[in-house]
Amino acid sequence: MKTQGAIIGAGPSGLLLGRLLDLQGIANIIIEAKSPEYVLSRIRAGVLEQGTTDLLRTAQGSDRMDREGLVHEGFALSFAGDSRRIDLKKYSGGKSVLGYGQTEVTKDLMDARIASGATQFYEAEQVTLHDIESDHPVVRFVHQGTQQRIECEYIAGCDGFHGVSRQSIPSDRIQLFERVYPFGWLGILSRTPPISHELIYSHHERGFALCSMRSDNLSRYYVQCSLDDRVEDWSDQRFWDELCCRLPAESTRQLVTGASIEKSIAPLRSFVAEPMQFGRLFLVGDAAHIVPPTGAKGLNLAASDVYTLYHLLRLRYQDRRHDVLAQYSSLCLRRIWKAERFSWWMTSLLHKFSDDPFGRKIQEAELAYYTSSEAGLSTIAENYVGLPYEPIPN
Repeated sequence: MKTQGAIIGAGPSGLLLGRLLDLQGIANIIIEAKSPEYVLSRIRAGVLEQGTTDLLRTAQGSDRMDREGLVHEGFALSFAGDSRRIDLKKYSGGKSVLGYGQTEVTKDLMDARIASGATQFYEAEQVTLHDIESDHPVVRFVHQGTQQRIECEYIAGCDGFHGVSRQSIPSDRIQLFERVYPFGWLGILSRTPPISHELIYSHHERGFALCSMRSDNLSRYYVQCSLDDRVEDWSDQRFWDELCCRLPAESTRQLVTGASIEKSIAPLRSFVAEPMQFGRLFLVGDAAHIVPPTGAKGLNLAASDVYTLYHLLRLRYQDRRHDVLAQYSSLCLRRIWKAERFSWWMTSLLHKFSDDPFGRKIQEAELAYYTSSEAGLSTIAENYVGLPYEPIPN
């Protein structure tokens, strides 16, 4: 088989890039190691920046998002027994974010891909990338027992942190930057109305907590936990009791508890790979960078990578600009490091790192400053709603 672009991974970034390219007549094939059901079972982020929602509209995959997504014009920061609202719309120049689960984004893009009839392979085994530095790289894999070979012009590695794409780059041609945090997030999903119509981020002496939602009757909650904890250690009742301990009393009065329908523990890390391209291979999303979820940037950063690569490929094929793709990594990384900084800052500010009372007082003082200063509120708001995309060269 031959195509213009091979996309490794059918998560939201791979599907979004494929859809955008399809609409511009740029042929592409998606290769995914897992089944569609497995891909949709992954519970991830649920806060979309305006840039992400605009890109989904460009991809003509936003109808359900526009109907069901929950607009958030602010969120609450809770600390020292108090709760303060961050007015995103006021302090970011009128912007907001949208509550809509990553699973739903993925499903919408899957449906659009199926309707388009574009080629895709799920449950692809033994995926390998070859001749990446040549003009005609090759992707080889086994599908339903048959060896497959795809010759292409470009490869988009959208297959996540553990995928084959980044691992195909020689170690002496890539530099990795990483910080692993000494705790995880225990998250549950429950069919209960949310505790609030806006997210609540809570800093507490027992650890961090987050109250989020997927819809008017589907809630997502998290508490900071030890990396040594197991899901089996946490009954639903223990989780709800711990969550209530970490929230202000006025918030807990609104909490509706219920049986969890999903429960998992996720470790937290900050990670960036530079550069994000090698020959004809371009890393996208989690294949190139990871952020702790505190700043709600994971899916949104992947979308900004897609935005950049999509527009550069348009210039390459429609305007015959063979030079522009060399700028992909530098364009992406300028925005990525700013988002990494914000996610690291939010994580450092809100989580319990030790029993050091001085450190806790510094965190509370910083929270008090940022939530009582116009400059501080603007800093939080403009980063949370998403910094502007880097301009694409003409």
